[in-house]
Amino acid sequence: MARPSSVKPSAKPLALTLGEPAGIGPDIAIAAWRKRRELNLPCFYLLGDEAVIARRAKSLGADIRIATVPSHEAAAAFADALPVVAIGVTATAEPGRPDDTSAPAALASIRQAVTDVVEGRAAAVVTNPIAKSVLYRAGFRHPGHTEFLAELAGAGSRQENATKREVGRDGRVPQPVMMLWSPALAVVPVTIHLSLRDALAQLSSELIASTVRIVAAELKAHFGIARPRIAISGLNPHAGEDGSLGHEEQTIVTPAIKLLRAEGIEARGPLPADTMFHEAARETYDCAVCMYHDQALIPIKTLAFDDAVNVTLGLPFIRTSPDHGTAFDIAGTGKANPASLIAALQLASRMSAAKT
Repeated sequence: MARPSSVKPSAKPLALTLGEPAGIGPDIAIAAWRKRRELNLPCFYLLGDEAVIARRAKSLGADIRIATVPSHEAAAAFADALPVVAIGVTATAEPGRPDDTSAPAALASIRQAVTDVVEGRAAAVVTNPIAKSVLYRAGFRHPGHTEFLAELAGAGSRQENATKREVGRDGRVPQPVMMLWSPALAVVPVTIHLSLRDALAQLSSELIASTVRIVAAELKAHFGIARPRIAISGLNPHAGEDGSLGHEEQTIVTPAIKLLRAEGIEARGPLPADTMFHEAARETYDCAVCMYHDQALIPIKTLAFDDAVNVTLGLPFIRTSPDHGTAFDIAGTGKANPASLIAALQLASRMSAAKT
């Protein structure tokens, strides 16, 4: 399975977004900062409104110091205060109750985080959870975080011309690839935030091949794996059972695997998804590439619900995120578990330092 190489943390701070201000993003950011010494966490700063963080700390009974600083002063402040970099947008939402300020604050935080990384002030973007339903009511037109970041990456490439990587260097929106990573398992869905009907319509040999190419390149560049082993699932039960349960394995998946192997990528399949994820099977590959969202996410959320990390591959910057939602029902109660955010911060720092 994919494990990042053992390297020193990145020297630059990480840009942590506010997320949905009424969700648990502020809670877990505060909790992670309070564990900074215990866990030797990498330096990060929170992009948001100091008043929001101060109110949440008070509701949590967390006696912490908060310092509003420019991003270049975050490292100096981190030891003694939670660094907050202002985004110029005020948020008034209370825990569990998003309001009209929620979407503008969440989106401004994401945009600023990407800008900070593109312009060299931060090593990576780490995103707190957003509430897509809240964003949709405000006119947000993307299926999720992943696709919005891809658009911002394309814009950043046009504005800054800052990357020499193939993805995004011509100003096009890059193909975002969503990886869910944990020490036990790494998975990638070929189709992401789509209904099952739309996912089946979108699936193609070309999409499978381009996804696996990005996965293999990123495992080399950021995880220190010289020759990544990619296991590719079938679409249908039992990988189609030689065509008796569907022909997509023969007409779509297998041609993609043949193409990838001809390019020197160690890809194998199509494999029955119901036998890919037991312990012995997981030792035979570094990442499992699956055909649709739930086929990939159900096994990793079963095995590593608290410490799985969402990693967006294929962008000209590193982005990680906790693998959970806004949890409105426990926001402000002190019950939110920061484990996935802590894992996301640690992984972002290691990936940044390992970048080739």
